[in-house]
Amino acid sequence: MPAHKANVPRIASGPRPPRTIRYLLPKPRRFYLLANVAAIFCAGFFSGCREPQAPSPPKKSTEAALLAPTTWWPMTRGGPALSGQVPEKIPRNPSTAWTFAAPAPLSAEATVFDGRVFVGAGKGTFYCLAAATGKELWRFEAKDAITAAAAAAGKLVYVPANDGRLYALDTETGKEVWQFTIEDKISSGAVIMKNPRGPEMWVLFNGYDGTTRVLNAADGKLVWSYKTDDFVNGSPAIVDGRFLVFGGCDAQLHVVNLADGSLVHKITTSAQIPASIATFGTMAFCGNYANETVAFDVVGAKVAWVYQDRALPFFSSPAINEQLVLIGSRDKHLHAIKRTSGELAWKFKTGGRVEGSPVVFTDGVIFGSTDGRLYAADLDNGAELWQLDLGEALVASPAFGNHQIIVSGEKGSVFAIRGGLPKKP
Repeated sequence: MPAHKANVPRIASGPRPPRTIRYLLPKPRRFYLLANVAAIFCAGFFSGCREPQAPSPPKKSTEAALLAPTTWWPMTRGGPALSGQVPEKIPRNPSTAWTFAAPAPLSAEATVFDGRVFVGAGKGTFYCLAAATGKELWRFEAKDAITAAAAAAGKLVYVPANDGRLYALDTETGKEVWQFTIEDKISSGAVIMKNPRGPEMWVLFNGYDGTTRVLNAADGKLVWSYKTDDFVNGSPAIVDGRFLVFGGCDAQLHVVNLADGSLVHKITTSAQIPASIATFGTMAFCGNYANETVAFDVVGAKVAWVYQDRALPFFSSPAINEQLVLIGSRDKHLHAIKRTSGELAWKFKTGGRVEGSPVVFTDGVIFGSTDGRLYAADLDNGAELWQLDLGEALVASPAFGNHQIIVSGEKGSVFAIRGGLPKKP
């Protein structure tokens, strides 16, 4: 397709990583990856901020309109609220149904849609697999690593890549339909939702250049954009069907009008926000580099509570239900925090960092660890329900679709985990 170009004045800045519908945007400064993330992945696989210097119920109508059937996981964290919530019971007596081996590390969360699993790899290959068997159906080559979740709707899947492109591919064939390009990487998962003022579908994403963009999902034309002053890694979340919210390395929660991209207000926190926000009703929740988990009152424009435990950051995005905020930490624990008060409910210890985001079911929560195990814990007291040793560090967040858990390992394996028959007494 023909390229769409717009000339935007460049802003002087320091060096950035070597890297069109296409739009040229200012080049941001390059940040430095945290050392203990780089120890697991090659530089560029994971994004983050620079190191810091020394309640109302969810609106079912909004979620129902935006979220595909519960047997799908059509975008990062399961839907545009980014809550990581599944309205089903947790699989019991799990076993590996199939495994797919990619020749590169995997840190991207999978997408499960219409009988297919979509997942990107560290060398830039995007795979489409049959959800039932793990058989490769097609692949697409980007020009740099894919470290974030794709989003799928209708006949298209939208793939963010570190080459600065958002690719729209045909779900049946993998053929490129359009692409939208910025001048820095796209390390956040794409989000799909309906235009609140019209019939069109939109695709939303944050770029590492600090800009949020909303595109027409059919042709990739820009609808609106919103610019911040620093890097952004997490995906934008939808609150109350009216607001788009996200955090970034400027240590602010940005609350933006979904319809037109105008700023509603900013809520300041004490440190950079490295991952996606999770939402519940009109509340938003995240971890930050000050070793805190923070709850925001989006409408009231204030911090509702702050939770802090040990001197290690929360790099995970939370999963939320009516009672708990569940978030992983580099202290090797999953923390369960009371949603309304910010008090600790329980902690679950693993043998490694918990950097991927958890998925919460009606009766339990699943999460991976860099110790190579996938864990399930009871929501009431954090008691272990089961663990599965997959033999690879799990940094990618798990997904749930087609009644199976999909999680990727740092050695390049995609695992499909299914529940089994009850064990005999």
